[in-house]
Amino acid sequence: ISLLLLVLVHGGKYSKELNEAAAPGSPKHQESGEFRVVKLNQIWEKAQRLHLSAVKLAELHSDLKIQEKDELSWKKLKADGLDEDGEKEAKLRRNLHVIIAKYRMDGKKDSQLTDTNYIKDGSESDVLEDPRLEKLWSKAKSSGKFSDEELDKLWREFKHQREKVHDYNILLETVSRKEDIHKNLINPSDDDQIKEEILHSKHWELKDKMRSINHGFERLRKVSHQGYDTNSEFEEPRVIDLWDMAKLANFTERELESFREELKHFEAKIEKHHHYQKQLEISHQKLKHVEGTGDKDHLSRNKEKYAMLEEKTKELGYKVKKHLQDLSSRISQGLQHNEL
Repeated sequence: ISLLLLVLVHGGKYSKELNEAAAPGSPKHQESGEFRVVKLNQIWEKAQRLHLSAVKLAELHSDLKIQEKDELSWKKLKADGLDEDGEKEAKLRRNLHVIIAKYRMDGKKDSQLTDTNYIKDGSESDVLEDPRLEKLWSKAKSSGKFSDEELDKLWREFKHQREKVHDYNILLETVSRKEDIHKNLINPSDDDQIKEEILHSKHWELKDKMRSINHGFERLRKVSHQGYDTNSEFEEPRVIDLWDMAKLANFTERELESFREELKHFEAKIEKHHHYQKQLEISHQKLKHVEGTGDKDHLSRNKEKYAMLEEKTKELGYKVKKHLQDLSSRISQGLQHNEL
């Protein structure tokens, strides 16, 4: 895994040979595996040998599909000479770093994101890895303000906040490392000026993420102390987060109303994805049970059902992540306009 990280994350420029090896129509395409980018296949193969849950594997697949889409788009941009400063390439490497860390493939035993999810058990506060979150969660559980269903919903909000903090820390580490290198340069060249512009864009990304984190903590404090508002428009944490940020962006009333309607559709898509995640987990547990019985017919039927659920969960996961990416980009543009 350490060697994989060295090659994929810290290896500098992306390998043209690896990226083009799995291009459509190439001799190696048929044997290239699940993805059209070889390094993503390497990550996927490594992940399948780890003890990840069925749901986590499906989530990783969706993340890698998004990464694949972005990398193939970047290749076209680069071929047209539209990424001269290397900013988009740097962001791709950073995103890959986030994925590897998110699924604990970075070799760190103390990785913040442990393989737990609300489907199994959302009661252990120690997986939150943040004293502020642990304290709020402990108070919420013992307050008596929440039903079991509401606690399940609140747990997803806490998990979402934890993941935002984790992503921020990864980005901060990346920026800090590059700034240290930049400050040690004696005679900045034109290329170094370009690198400095990239750092400034990353600072905006850091600022954007920190704003979202602060809003998230404020919301969790309010909900933990007061309980859920029965008139709340949205329930899914990512949608609530997007709506709160959208209200701060430079949208007209008409644009904001249109965005609200789109968020309703997005939330329905997320709920459908959650449904299939639950069904996939149940099917996985049942499959493990049937494997021990020796009933080949029963096993065959369960494998078919599991494969169908796995494929549907991957497909919906990709659609949710792609939609989230598009919505977040629109909000980020609106917030940047406010800063200008």
